[in-house]
Amino acid sequence: MKRKIELLAPGGDVDSIKAAILAGAGAVYCGLNKLNARNRAANIEFEDLYGIINLAHTHHCKVFLTLNIIIVGSEIPYLVGVLNKLVNTRIDGIIVQDLGLFYLVSRYFKGLAVHASTQMNTHNEGQVGFLSRLAATRVNLSRELNITEIKDLTRVGHDLGVMTEVFVHGSYCLSFSGICYMSSVLGGNSGNRGRCSQPCRDRYLTTPAGKNFPLNLKDNSAYFDLGELYHAGVDAIKIEGRIKKSAYVYTVVNCWKKQLQDFYDYNRLNTDNSDLYKVFNRDFSNAYLKGDINKQMFIDNPRDNSAQHLSDIHTYSGDGKKEADQLSLYREKEELTARVNRKIKDLSIARVGVVISVSGRLDAPLSVSVKTPDTSFKVLSCVNLATKNKKTIAKGLTHDFLWERFKALKETGYYLKHLELENLQNHLFLPFKEITSIKKRVLSVLNGSGVDDSGQMTEPIDLPFLKKEKRLTDPPDLWVLISDREDIKVCERTGATVFFQLPNGFKEQAGELTDLFLRYKNLIPWFPSVLIGDDYRAAVKFIQQVQPKLMVTNNTGIAYEAVENGIPWIAGPYLNLVNSFGLLCLKENFNCSGAFISNEISKYQIKSIIRPKDFRLYYRIFHPIMLLSTRQCLFHQVIGCGKNQIDGTCIRDCEKSSSISDLKNHPLFIVKTKGDYHCIYHRRHFLNTEIVEDLPGIFSGFLVDLRQIKTETRIKMDKSGIIQSFEDFLRAEPGSKKRIEKNIHPTTNTPYVKGI
Repeated sequence: MKRKIELLAPGGDVDSIKAAILAGAGAVYCGLNKLNARNRAANIEFEDLYGIINLAHTHHCKVFLTLNIIIVGSEIPYLVGVLNKLVNTRIDGIIVQDLGLFYLVSRYFKGLAVHASTQMNTHNEGQVGFLSRLAATRVNLSRELNITEIKDLTRVGHDLGVMTEVFVHGSYCLSFSGICYMSSVLGGNSGNRGRCSQPCRDRYLTTPAGKNFPLNLKDNSAYFDLGELYHAGVDAIKIEGRIKKSAYVYTVVNCWKKQLQDFYDYNRLNTDNSDLYKVFNRDFSNAYLKGDINKQMFIDNPRDNSAQHLSDIHTYSGDGKKEADQLSLYREKEELTARVNRKIKDLSIARVGVVISVSGRLDAPLSVSVKTPDTSFKVLSCVNLATKNKKTIAKGLTHDFLWERFKALKETGYYLKHLELENLQNHLFLPFKEITSIKKRVLSVLNGSGVDDSGQMTEPIDLPFLKKEKRLTDPPDLWVLISDREDIKVCERTGATVFFQLPNGFKEQAGELTDLFLRYKNLIPWFPSVLIGDDYRAAVKFIQQVQPKLMVTNNTGIAYEAVENGIPWIAGPYLNLVNSFGLLCLKENFNCSGAFISNEISKYQIKSIIRPKDFRLYYRIFHPIMLLSTRQCLFHQVIGCGKNQIDGTCIRDCEKSSSISDLKNHPLFIVKTKGDYHCIYHRRHFLNTEIVEDLPGIFSGFLVDLRQIKTETRIKMDKSGIIQSFEDFLRAEPGSKKRIEKNIHPTTNTPYVKGI
């Protein structure tokens, strides 16, 4: 008998959840109105969650709650309140991005199963090890991976007791998840906060390649690749779509359920995916999964492709037949919506009534019998009933008193329908704490959590170790980031600490880079966010050979290797650190010595961060603003490319730049450097001199990024002059701030003002 793969479906609202359950999903993932990465979805109220869990479990379907955003300090009390409630439900797991939330759950809410969100951008084995240390039981792998890479990571995960899941249907993101700041910077709607406005799907001025939607990808569909995913060992396949309606969810889940069943029963796959084209789609591609990243992945229209698909599969001799077929499709969609609505109408998420019968006599245990429509059980007190005396703190077991105690059933998917005391002898008493214990045991059985008293968080967390550290008195250090070997000698003539940006395509340059760092012992490696497969393994070998005295990494897999090799490390700005608990997570679990605070957050959000003891904070004060990084080639749609697909030489050798402009004629700069993936940069560099004066004594150092990324920002100084100006500024030399702003402009610091 074949092992079963879990089919995980989206639930953006109650109707979509019901549709997924009816269509045969093995699990649904849904979000509350706060703290989830699909704020544009309708989402659900916490009070609905109890009934949703009851309904799902009745149909042998799991429920996972998405808490997959980065969480600022002011939201921690609300978050803890949610977690306190969740431990008293039968939720099957939570989906997490924020490292602070990983810390809180692993330390205080150990009864909750934790899944790493796709926002964690998991693409190498070190990252799987990193997440395993944070007690993640499942990781959602990066959508950019091919089947071989998925198989390798799944094997590593299983060795560590971690399951893997893969997105198999729905929207592709152009960017690597978790490191896309396009919506955040351009419109103030952070993708890391669930507010992505999808500017990558916007219309731009027509490119030289003749495209109006140059960043718009087709949808992901691995419908015909189920066998390969199965043999790769994947534990769960996931459908994207929490902003989709119930008819869409039902159709896609139903198709995938049938595909799974055919594979299980007959070892064959359905070759007809026409039903998937009848609901919203942007046409389909499986190119990432196949490792064939090509220009056919793009589509120059972000809207529903259903009607266009009819034209693609038929040859119409005239408009009459085409219009008739399109009208038939629209009617079929309307009928589908009506049919799904009829199916889900009778499914209820209302609380279930419970009848409690209390009985007992003197010198015997109190018996509490609980009956629901589906089950019944009995709970006995651990002490015998007694008459009250002056030395005993006890309560009389009256109907009103017991009703007040057991109405706490509202914290489950049930409510107290009737309370019966006919077989309870009068004027008997139990200690109040025993009544409380009985209530908790009843709740534990009803919610199926098995959580005992010691595992429950009934009071707000008291965190005495989060006391503010004293302000730093020494002037902050100046750090400089470069990527050009020519700049090393320039920087050596200054007092700045110099970091060298390492490439995504590490394998091809590994030998040269090793020699470079062995020659320049004071040069500090700066690792990128994405290192896949052989590039990651080459980076690990580099660490072992060079043994740097310090390194900065934006990749948690490299952080994992730093710990394994005993090398001091600092968390880079693309790890999205925005709260104190994220810093504690890295310090206590991974011996991290310092971290860059995310450039997405505002002055006031930074103020709420408390620096752990013996931990240093850093901030990028001047840098080009990377909006996104992608494994895809962006030149196909912009200026054209002689190749139809990315091959082994593209990452290594390609060095180009171009731009696209929005309808207001504001440019975005596309940059491809040798050894790196394609990136899009904002039209202006980020410059924030205000932070030094706004938040004195918080940061140990500030970083100036001197990589040669061309934008509209004009710099009227050479690199030595830039370094000298910032050194003067950090030493509070008169006139230094004005000199910087005069010689570097135009710039922006909007994220620091607006935050997330």
